[in-house]
Amino acid sequence: SLSTGVSQRHLSFLESGRAQPSRDMILKISDALDVPLRDRNDWLLAAGFAPLFHSRPLDHPQMSQVMAAVRLILNNHEPYPAVAIDRAWNLRLANAPFERLAATFPAASPEPNLLRLFFHPQGIRPYVANWSGIAPLLWCRAHREAASSPGSDRRQILDELTPHAPSESDHNPDTALLPVLPFTLQRDGIQLSLFSVIATFGTAQDITADELRLETFFPADDLTRDFFHRPP
Repeated sequence: SLSTGVSQRHLSFLESGRAQPSRDMILKISDALDVPLRDRNDWLLAAGFAPLFHSRPLDHPQMSQVMAAVRLILNNHEPYPAVAIDRAWNLRLANAPFERLAATFPAASPEPNLLRLFFHPQGIRPYVANWSGIAPLLWCRAHREAASSPGSDRRQILDELTPHAPSESDHNPDTALLPVLPFTLQRDGIQLSLFSVIATFGTAQDITADELRLETFFPADDLTRDFFHRPP
């Protein structure tokens, strides 16, 4: 009520169905609750209004400046890996160091989806040295993201990977003592330790841009830093 400037009485009437929200009221409430743009369209449709927000493909001319910014961030993050993913964790863009990382730790069945790549046995799971520490945290993060903006695409991937999800016995309480938990990859004498930072567009008015996330990876130790600074 305080955030929207709408009285508690009127909000109560909206909740109980005694009053019907206007288009502006729906947008005002959804903005105060930081509702994702896709869900704002659903709210508008449920109230009998036309959707407001578009979902343009990444190659749409009006997305050119957005994609230029994404490429700039990915390229400027070199020599460290960085990717752009959509709401369903599908890989949409990657920089050269990420491709190098994927070549160093190849998946048996390459899949352009970060969740499948990490949790499926034919992905990079065999290389993850600290699986019991990192997997429960990543699985919980994926479920939080799905809960914040539900959708059949997210639910389908989580259901598909549930048989490969970490069990309660995998949880390591000691990981809570670390400020940031890196994931460690090992193969043929190479050991890399990385942690990631996620960024989103702060003023997105397009569903695709709103759901696009940039995940940048950083070295967690000197050996990993030296690996990426060496010529390929």
